[in-house]
Amino acid sequence: MPLTQGAADMTDNTKQNPCVLSVTDMTITADNKAILVDNLSYQLHQSQTLAIVGESGSGKSIASLALLGLLPNSLSVSGQVLLDGRTQLPITNNQGKDKAQNRALRSIRGQRIGMIFQEPMTALNPLHTVAKQIAESLRLNGIAKPQWRKHTIQLLEDVNITDPIDKLNRYPHELSGGQRQRVMIAMALAQQPDILIADEPTTALDVTLQHEILALLNSLKSERDMAMILISHDLNLVKRYSDEIIVMRQGQTIEQGKTAAIFAQPKADYTRTLMQQNFGSALTITNETATDERVLVVNKLQVDFPIEKNLFGGTKRWFEAVKSVDLSLSAGQALGIVGESGSGKTTIALALSKLLSNQARVRGQVLIDGQDLFALSSSELRQFRSQVQMVFQDPFASINPRMTVMQVVEEGLLVQGVTQAARQQAVLESLKTVHLPADFVHRYPHELSGGQRQRVALARALVMRPKLLILDEPTSALDSTTQVTVVTLLREIQAKFNISYVFISHDLKVVRALCQYTMVLKQGVCVEAGATEELFNHPQHRYSQRLLQASVI
Repeated sequence: MPLTQGAADMTDNTKQNPCVLSVTDMTITADNKAILVDNLSYQLHQSQTLAIVGESGSGKSIASLALLGLLPNSLSVSGQVLLDGRTQLPITNNQGKDKAQNRALRSIRGQRIGMIFQEPMTALNPLHTVAKQIAESLRLNGIAKPQWRKHTIQLLEDVNITDPIDKLNRYPHELSGGQRQRVMIAMALAQQPDILIADEPTTALDVTLQHEILALLNSLKSERDMAMILISHDLNLVKRYSDEIIVMRQGQTIEQGKTAAIFAQPKADYTRTLMQQNFGSALTITNETATDERVLVVNKLQVDFPIEKNLFGGTKRWFEAVKSVDLSLSAGQALGIVGESGSGKTTIALALSKLLSNQARVRGQVLIDGQDLFALSSSELRQFRSQVQMVFQDPFASINPRMTVMQVVEEGLLVQGVTQAARQQAVLESLKTVHLPADFVHRYPHELSGGQRQRVALARALVMRPKLLILDEPTSALDSTTQVTVVTLLREIQAKFNISYVFISHDLKVVRALCQYTMVLKQGVCVEAGATEELFNHPQHRYSQRLLQASVI
């Protein structure tokens, strides 16, 4: 089957296909009267894909959650939503309070409208196996218990999971990002919905998996005659997988129409901005700025994880996650590590910061600022951690929600025994560095946007004045305009403090805009490495060529 069916071919069919969902003047307001979604209207036809695109806070996700009555009671919803032109959805006020409304919504959720959530690791239950979680959806669809195993295997095969029988008894943490996302899709399909809402289904996936998942959704939609609402912050990504597009900003519908027409002639400046994101260029290392000081030297790094125990609890079989990787990084330079999900990128990051679990077997040598990381005692490592800091992918998960910004940023200084006055001054300086106002020190994480939370995570790392900063997918959960801002900020910090980055990302545009050197990983092996521009312009390895081709599809 081809990667995807052309959106233009399907557009002509929407006139003949019945309307399965009609939304008229949907408005969502908060307690403080702020309008989060303003008079959103659209029609969705059978076998059609509608993409709703916009930056963080544009209202695209809450407009879809409102269809299922999943918004908190603090938000007021008005407007009209019809299924199949006759069944009115009870989306207006009092949802969650009225029993009749709850019954009506329960009959809609999953069975008429299915939803794939953005982060599968959060949406899946970590305590239950794949088989048990899919069986829950099958039970709700009235499938008899003896048939659950057969149907589950069929669903896993439908979403292209290899060796589905082996995956039945696995837990979410034992699957790769792409596999978890496919399990989420299988759960949504188990109840055979008429409409499928995919909320940022590719955010945390590498570039090749993004297109695989979208192509999979597109083919499943055609096979099952479903309609789909595809929510994304990446306008260019949905170009080949949608028939119509709605561009939203701050609750407003900026532009709406056929996908081909919008890309051929966008009417709004904001739409053109989303299409043409300019990340800029990486800092140029000249003879004057180059240095021989090696901040990071890695020799033959090998990381193995136990996958099978023997009768006495010892490890019988190991999985080689990282295989004999060498790398070197000078002061003030950035190294990008790219590769598919499961290639070992994050494992390398955790090994460099010595955050791997005790079960992992790590061999090789890691020298940071001349110090052998694996030779340090626990007390020495605690003091040395200030030299190497890490910024994680999801700022909301990596920041304690019960702490204020001040407490979050100063925590490392507190461990180092810095006085209160010095801590406060350092926190204010760090917030200034990441362009956050001083009065943010009293705020909690839930009071910040995604971009602001990531800046707080960056400030927490920078306050320690590290020589090496490890960034694990720091922009993947952000919309494209916020990504540009964060990348620009990282370049500014790199130039100002002469700091070195190990930057892990599946977004090749971001890597090219920030890193002087790039390493390509595949199944734990470095298949190609070199100067970023040279690698991007003249990739030698077939896998590198495939990654770069996928990034421009």
